[in-house]
Amino acid sequence: MVNEIVENQELIAQSVRDLSERLIRPNVRQWDESQYFPADLFRKLGEQGLMGMLVPEAYGGAGLGYREYVAAIVELSRVDGAVGLSMAAHNSLCTNHILLFGNDDQKATYLPRLASGEWLGAWGLTEPNTGSDAGNMRTTAVRVGDDWVLNGAKNFITHGRSGQVAVVIARTGEPNTPHNATAFIVERGTPGFSGGKKEDKLGMRASETAEMLFEDCRISDSQRLGAVGDGFVQSLKVLDGGRISIAALSLGIAWGAYDAALAYAQERQQFGQPIASFQGISFKLADMATDVEAAKLLTYQAADLKDEGKTVTKQSAMAKLFASEAAVRVANEAVQVFGGYGYIKDFPVEKFYRDAKLCTIGEGTSEIQKLVISRQILK
Repeated sequence: MVNEIVENQELIAQSVRDLSERLIRPNVRQWDESQYFPADLFRKLGEQGLMGMLVPEAYGGAGLGYREYVAAIVELSRVDGAVGLSMAAHNSLCTNHILLFGNDDQKATYLPRLASGEWLGAWGLTEPNTGSDAGNMRTTAVRVGDDWVLNGAKNFITHGRSGQVAVVIARTGEPNTPHNATAFIVERGTPGFSGGKKEDKLGMRASETAEMLFEDCRISDSQRLGAVGDGFVQSLKVLDGGRISIAALSLGIAWGAYDAALAYAQERQQFGQPIASFQGISFKLADMATDVEAAKLLTYQAADLKDEGKTVTKQSAMAKLFASEAAVRVANEAVQVFGGYGYIKDFPVEKFYRDAKLCTIGEGTSEIQKLVISRQILK
């Protein structure tokens, strides 16, 4: 069984690697500079089974596990972290939330469209004034008969303008009280639901990040996910898996930066020899390779535990913390190996450098990961 899983992982990795070279690499710079969101690409990824990797085959998904899912994110992110980010957010946040907590009708309605790539998913927790302080969110949902009326705003949302459906967590109780939030499914086109400002970002520029706005947005109670008051508890469980996604994204970026630096160091000649032959460069490459390998081990450990149905709160936070910080270190050293060429856009490492930083912020900052880890080990 273990050999079969590893074989599946390797086959998927090779398939995604080939797809990335064909469909993504030729466009990386253009998409990045223009902040173009390649929506058509994600429909093609859906045709390859990459937009519903964790969704059971009964709902049109690939029915695979986290180990295969990690392999796919890594390969996309080795070429373009922005594509890896959008694919990860779609799979692990919106789609996974409906998969974990939706009823049979909700799963049958939304999962096939999401898994096929026909629809892109968004997930709304973060707000302008409440990042980690989610218990104090200002977006509210008020019960009116058999409906709910949503008012407020979410920001830093992947696919906030382009997603055809969003899972939105809104406050249904008093601020900073237990069980005061509830999750809802909101379709694009619902009156009162609109996309707001698209952010102009340092990195990950081909992945759309935007506001979602709600103004007297009325939805049926049938759009509620799970019990009233369970929204934040659900979100924490979704984020356990989401952190594995960001660890994989980080690993892919680090790996891509390392590959570029290794190749350049073996080709670049100074004083009649490749710069890789100088200890100052070779030791950098050694540190980078060690960071990549350690990130890989932590990330796949968390993926394996998730596939075994075990609690992964500590392991996913550790993987996300280490891999994201490692991606920043590796990308920084890659720029240094390239020297002046690392600072210009004709070479790939400046983009890895810009993309890597988001990994230490999104889906819980490094400081929040340390909080999660410390609480787990001090239980």
